[in-house]
Amino acid sequence: MKNNIHPKWMTATVICACGNTFQTGATKPQLRVEVCSACHPFFTGQQRIVDTAGQVERFMRRAQRTQEARGQTADASASAPAGA
Repeated sequence: MKNNIHPKWMTATVICACGNTFQTGATKPQLRVEVCSACHPFFTGQQRIVDTAGQVERFMRRAQRTQEARGQTADASASAPAGA
């Protein structure tokens, strides 16, 4: 087994975007995260959408366009003659 190939293990400070900080072990002295157990909806029990760069809004617009397109297709097929 080779000597001195493993990274140095140290106590790291984790800093969340919500302001929460805690200590853990890592190879870097400081870690920055966007979501932690203090603000994640699974741990807090709150219904909250964690949106990154408008992804949720983009999905909702796309879903709405799909529903509108399906509605127009259903209307067109309902007004077409049955024997055609």
